[in-house]
Amino acid sequence: MKMKIAIVGSMNMDMILHADRIPLKGETIHGKSIEYQPGGKGANQAAAIAKLGGDVTMFGCVGNDAAGRQLIDNLMECGVNTSYIEILENVPTGQAVIMIGESDNSIIIIAGANDRVDISYVEKHRKEILEADIVVLQNEIPEETVWYTIRMCHEENKIIVWNPAPARKAEPEIIDMVTYITPNEHEVGIIWEKKPEEIADLQKQYREKLIVTQGEKGVSVSADGEQITTIPAMQVEVVDTTGAGDTLNGAFCVGIADGMDEIQALGFANVAAGLSVKKCGAQKGMPCREEVEEIVAVQRRALHLLQSP
Repeated sequence: MKMKIAIVGSMNMDMILHADRIPLKGETIHGKSIEYQPGGKGANQAAAIAKLGGDVTMFGCVGNDAAGRQLIDNLMECGVNTSYIEILENVPTGQAVIMIGESDNSIIIIAGANDRVDISYVEKHRKEILEADIVVLQNEIPEETVWYTIRMCHEENKIIVWNPAPARKAEPEIIDMVTYITPNEHEVGIIWEKKPEEIADLQKQYREKLIVTQGEKGVSVSADGEQITTIPAMQVEVVDTTGAGDTLNGAFCVGIADGMDEIQALGFANVAAGLSVKKCGAQKGMPCREEVEEIVAVQRRALHLLQSP
């Protein structure tokens, strides 16, 4: 039976601004275009999972406004179970302002209804959350909700995937409770106060747990003794990096749910993330299962040819 996945997290409407580059502090520049796309790290990861064939339920809140209704409709179209998303009165749907330039982005988040994903909300939906085999969290909902949900799921022996973004300090006991933690290099520096050159030693300390995304360099983990395994990023023409990390997290969960080992799941996820940056928009650019499997098959054939005598 396929593992069930629950996302407890954020839902935002993304306002995406395109320009030749991201402006400097105090600078005004001309933009090229503006568009609105469904986003939020929680919703992005749920969409990625659903598009890749995963059985996923979204737990979160939106406002009773056009943006909130659009976010729910989009998740439903992707195949996400939206039964437990709450629509709130007198609270706006969360929003993110994303500036894109020179194949990079800068993001400002306005929490809105995401701040109402509190402990009482989790308690209200405890039974439904714990029906999942894998529970996924990020840091765009209140800190106390994240800690509470991690403890709750740990007590029930759930697989816990925590994408700690935006980064903030965390108690060691919380890190010990999660099955996988997936920061980028910058977030490692905030959570553990470590420099980039110290990441490898930290990964050996948190073997098979600490997965570090490194942008164009790929993703790394210590999964085999003292060895650090790094899976290089795909070489593609980058259009928009927004949502690439969320795609990787979602695809990794699908891999684990499908019975892949950690390295196999990361390889699968790395391909999904690589395909996602070829299109604009976090959820809009996410690939389907067939697209990812086609690339994975090509990679396997190439590896087989390299290993053949």
